Amino acid sequence: MKFKMTSLEKKWVLYDVGNSAFTLLVSTLIPIFFSLIAGDSEASATVYLGYATSIATAVVALLGPVLGAVSDLRGMRRRIFSIALLVGAVGCAVLGFIQHWIWFLALFVLAKSAYSLSLVVYDSMLCDVTTRERMDEVSSRGYAWGYIGSCIPFILCVVVYVLYEPSMLGVLDLMPAMVIIFLLTAVWWVGCSVPLWRNYRQAHYVEPGSHPVKAGIKSLGGTFKEMVKNKHILLFLLAFFFFIDGVYTIIDLAVAYGTDLGLNSAMLLLALLVTQIVAFPAAILLGMLSRKVKPEYLIIVCIVAYFFITVYAIFLQEEYQFWILAVCVGLFQGTIQAMSRSYFAKIIPHEKAGEYFGIYDIFGKGASFMGTFLVALVADISGRENYGVGALAVMFLIGLALFLVAVRFGKKSSAAGSVPAEEPMREGVADGAPVLTEEGSQPLPQERPQENGQDGSREK
Repeated sequence: MKFKMTSLEKKWVLYDVGNSAFTLLVSTLIPIFFSLIAGDSEASATVYLGYATSIATAVVALLGPVLGAVSDLRGMRRRIFSIALLVGAVGCAVLGFIQHWIWFLALFVLAKSAYSLSLVVYDSMLCDVTTRERMDEVSSRGYAWGYIGSCIPFILCVVVYVLYEPSMLGVLDLMPAMVIIFLLTAVWWVGCSVPLWRNYRQAHYVEPGSHPVKAGIKSLGGTFKEMVKNKHILLFLLAFFFFIDGVYTIIDLAVAYGTDLGLNSAMLLLALLVTQIVAFPAAILLGMLSRKVKPEYLIIVCIVAYFFITVYAIFLQEEYQFWILAVCVGLFQGTIQAMSRSYFAKIIPHEKAGEYFGIYDIFGKGASFMGTFLVALVADISGRENYGVGALAVMFLIGLALFLVAVRFGKKSSAAGSVPAEEPMREGVADGAPVLTEEGSQPLPQERPQENGQDGSREK
């Protein structure tokens, strides 16, 4: 049976296409631009940018759960998403006009923090835009189209960058290119966000009370206690911490690793594009498998695949082997992220999706330090970076072991009836708007929220 996304699901996926352009910009061209603006050695520029990235990560770790909890309150999710989106996109656009490195770093921290906070809310929207049985495939489509769609503005940015021949020009001569590239990325980001922004309605929520922010923070404390008691959720987050750290470390160190193997900048950018392009069909195909194969099995396959990828990295010596590595990473990169997101969305209370995904983001983004530290430590002791990358295999083994235990607890929870039952396929919308069975079908009668004490959530 062909999978047909609803109109709202398509709009949700489109935001992944928009924000992924900023992700590519951060990992490729921004380090180059900052190095030129700073006018310092490349090593010093990398250190400063690393500090800025760490600060942005800390900001999101502190604000993510709080804003996520507030976004769970009725009518707040769209507002917080709008603020984070606008701050991030405007910050991205203005970055092209900045000529002083300190102000560039400050604005970069603001834009990157807002971008990450928008993703916290965006991920929680998955519980509103689709149903439990469709989450795996919709989440996979988001990552898939995000990978391939982001290539369009990225290629345009690279063309602008190459036309200005930065190696022959000073930073002032490069300013027009920077302005065009950052504006192009911001416009693409916002443009792809408008359909979701206009049509999204919060379907699951908690009644706000008289003090929304205070209520959100109080609810967050209760969620931490619930999570500690719910072994399934806690063990999954711990497993996610380890295996996604390995994934992000491979992404972060790919350029440096390729450089050590003798690849020039053009080849590295091309290899990155190959990974993005391969990830598109791979995420869609493996997402389709989720109809017949349980998503936890797909996550296990991806973790095992990454384990062998890191073992293979130990023996890399030739340039062609790096290309093989890039293709292999592309095959599983989108799927492991997409399936983790949808798996988590299915095991949490949907009316508290915002605060749970705020915590999820801490375990994901906050984990990025361990893998890079492990690679650096092993590489320093052994004197070979290959061994450092290969050491990541330990991260995937730990993640796999914890995930298997989490799945076991999940089966016990399901047998005990603590996991929500499968919902009928219909599009979650606000009161008064139509609820659709499929795109273009006749509307069903609108359901009213179920009264559960102060909880204003409803079943779709």
